[in-house]
Amino acid sequence: MKSCSFHCVQLSQHLSHAFRVETDPFLDLRTTEDGLRTEKCGSHRKRSIAGKLQGQEEAGPAAKTPNPSREEPEPERLGRARGAGQAAAAAAINEEAQPGRNSSPGHGAGPAEGAASPGGHRCSEERGEPGGSGPAAALILGTAAAPAPLLLLLLLLLAAPAAAMASNGTFLACNSLKDDKDLKFLLKGSQLLKVKSSSWRKERFYKLQEDCKTIWQESKKVLRSPESQIFSIEDIRDVRSGHKTEGMEKYAKDVPEYRCFSIIFKDQRKNLDLIASSEDDANHWIAGLGKIIAHSNSMNQKQKLQHWIHTCLRKADKNKDNKMSLKELKDFLKEVNIEVDDYHAKKIFQHCDKSKTEALEDDEIEEFYKILTERKEIDSIFQMYSDPEGFMSCQNLVRFLYEVQQEEDAVVAAPALIQRYEPNERAKRGNAMTKDGFLMYLLSDEGNIFNPSHRKVYQDMTQPLSHYLVSSSHNTYLMEDQITGPSSTEAYIRALTKGCRCVELDCWDGPNSEPVIYHGYTLTSKILFSDVIKAIKNYAFQTSPYPVIISLENHCSVEQQKVMAQHMTTILQDMLLVAPVDGNKSQFPSPEQLKGKILVKGKKLSRQEDPINGNNNLEAEDVSDEDEAAEIEDESVKTKVEQKGKSDTLKLAKELSDTVVYCKSVHFEGFDDPSHPRAFYEMSSFSESKALKLAQESGTSFIHHNIRHLSRIYPAGWRTDSSNYSPVDLWNVGCQIVALNFQTAGTEMDVYQGRFQDNGFSGYVLKPEFLRDEQTKFNPKSITEGTWGTKKKLLLKIISGQQLPKVNKSKNSIVDPKVTIEIYGVQQDSNKKQTKVIENNGFNPNWNEEFTFDIEIPALALVRFVVEDFDMSTKNDFIGQYTLPFTSLKQGYRHIHLLTKNGDPYSSSTLFVFVNIQDCE
Repeated sequence: MKSCSFHCVQLSQHLSHAFRVETDPFLDLRTTEDGLRTEKCGSHRKRSIAGKLQGQEEAGPAAKTPNPSREEPEPERLGRARGAGQAAAAAAINEEAQPGRNSSPGHGAGPAEGAASPGGHRCSEERGEPGGSGPAAALILGTAAAPAPLLLLLLLLLAAPAAAMASNGTFLACNSLKDDKDLKFLLKGSQLLKVKSSSWRKERFYKLQEDCKTIWQESKKVLRSPESQIFSIEDIRDVRSGHKTEGMEKYAKDVPEYRCFSIIFKDQRKNLDLIASSEDDANHWIAGLGKIIAHSNSMNQKQKLQHWIHTCLRKADKNKDNKMSLKELKDFLKEVNIEVDDYHAKKIFQHCDKSKTEALEDDEIEEFYKILTERKEIDSIFQMYSDPEGFMSCQNLVRFLYEVQQEEDAVVAAPALIQRYEPNERAKRGNAMTKDGFLMYLLSDEGNIFNPSHRKVYQDMTQPLSHYLVSSSHNTYLMEDQITGPSSTEAYIRALTKGCRCVELDCWDGPNSEPVIYHGYTLTSKILFSDVIKAIKNYAFQTSPYPVIISLENHCSVEQQKVMAQHMTTILQDMLLVAPVDGNKSQFPSPEQLKGKILVKGKKLSRQEDPINGNNNLEAEDVSDEDEAAEIEDESVKTKVEQKGKSDTLKLAKELSDTVVYCKSVHFEGFDDPSHPRAFYEMSSFSESKALKLAQESGTSFIHHNIRHLSRIYPAGWRTDSSNYSPVDLWNVGCQIVALNFQTAGTEMDVYQGRFQDNGFSGYVLKPEFLRDEQTKFNPKSITEGTWGTKKKLLLKIISGQQLPKVNKSKNSIVDPKVTIEIYGVQQDSNKKQTKVIENNGFNPNWNEEFTFDIEIPALALVRFVVEDFDMSTKNDFIGQYTLPFTSLKQGYRHIHLLTKNGDPYSSSTLFVFVNIQDCE
């Protein structure tokens, strides 16, 4: 085995003397970005440190970096080198695994000449010291290179020695907030009233813990575990003041709004509604939590890793003596998802225990941290483009960006990346990058597999509305299943904040002449129509400025329909679209023209009536009824439908009819007769089975229909569990409003959110040209030659994983991860391939496996990366996933930031991959 070489990244790279901080009493760790490498040894995983202890040497990559010119490389010259650059860089990962090579890290891999280190300085330990006198005690806060999160835990551990610890052991993660009155109040804690119902209000004590990342809540439940009394700041999606949740609206209206606030969680957990004893207390909690969340969200990936490891170390220190015994070290390794046998755990421990005290502390824990976080796969890439002293010149960074990362603007991007991510001030002044800065870049948004330019709206938003896919929700009011689950305004808020642009309201007569929303004929709970409209008004445009469509399924009496119209008019006011835009009477206006507007989809009074050119004078009239709830395949529902004696018509109030302008609901009676085309504003809803049948049998006709008309698709009646169907085949024929159950996590929702993270998460994605061209002959079920785009060959190399979460919280449970790559698109492109299983290592599994895929229609393809915990006897457990459009893939070495099953990002779980895309001949 090769020997390990560790370079202590000096904290002066991150520090200035701007602030002195108090540190955690546990650790004094210097930061490094290396990762622990594992190799198979019989049935166990042994650590590279064991090889080091046995005196075996470890070689760096043998690949030599060509001698660069001193001049800035020209794009023409770079273009000739690009293909070779990608191949050579990719080869470095394979070479890293080959034993028996004898070059020391940093040598034989850098340029032979012409690339002096910045300022001519040697790359030695003294280079990073701010004044040359021990560890620095200050941190640069709020800079682009090192953002200032409240909890930059591990950086701070080195920033201040033990002498700087607070005498009482309280950890204040950021000196800039140590005197903050809100933070001090939260650390002290206070009594709050927890509200669950009109009859359940109980006083509980809440307190921010000393790690500044978790909240402890008092519980009166018997046998409640300590872990269940704690929730993490990272689990909080939002903190709302006043009566801004359904619970507060129902159960706390008697309490002044200024004393009320609610904590909204990211997952399906119920909101935490709280009442403070005074306005000041409520303000402390709202402002304090807001500051902590803002700082936590500003952490870069490196800082998140450091905090995560620190949290695990604190948990492993059972006796709180600020030291780590051999048993605690083994517990810690299990906590971070590594299985290690007693022999190798002892070897690691003995290597780090320089003091021979049978306990690790201070510098010894620092050494352990360096071993744990080594990233050899990135070291080997960096060495190819760095000089022997460990610097990558700006010139070589340009080469790497252009040749390997396929960045067209490499000459402009390289200096900016150095200034943004390089923590070493001397390297930055010399316009060069260290290994630490290189890793910071690869973990950043610029190093993400998703094209950062697609995080903003970049598509043409001036096309007719029917030319876009629209993020849409089915039965938006439901939180769970379709039969007995709760209805909630919170479901609308969650959907809208996830980018949904079309929400559904099933409206029925309610008591006191107030319409209600629920799933008709079922036991789902009911919510007021007016409350839903208020929620839509408040959250419609928080995530996206583009139009929201309210899809009405109306079962109300004429009187309550008038109430519905009045609520929409008075609550939404100018947001509600009630007249054509700019006199446009021949086609849909564009999303750009409809910014900030809410459209209503529903029935109009008469089939002959023209909503664009004016309304007739009818007060009410029978119109065809659309009752999706009656399609539910449930015996109790069928019985209720029969008892009701369902009619095929519904009397429609003029006031409600007048709210419908561009989205008039009509039954589908076949595709247009070219000699008698339907009005463009008429749209139909299809069950998934009917829509899939049309897509299969009449794909090209369906595409032509969807160029001019909107189509809405909804789940089949048998999906009473709120399961979802795949939206891909319906997108492939241009269906715009493909409605899914947003409350149900799974593959279908992953693919859905993957499609709509494109174009700035605006909820609108422009269809490819061949789905908008009125002369198109494209049929996704029968691909022929045409202008559908150049066929591509996708090469993916799954290199490694980092900090994969434990799916089984059992102390002794370690994941056995494998990665599956799935391609979604036209039938010819659908594919799935998977890596081998890495046993007992969720912390830094290493796969180094290559896969190739042929992509026939790139514009319709999506790529999904799924990580699972392999189980031979039962179904694999989901760990994380990430899905994105093929056209949003970035090439070269990229990190994939994994998402939870609910679509929220993990704090530090990533995959490291290599991507190459080539045109097929």
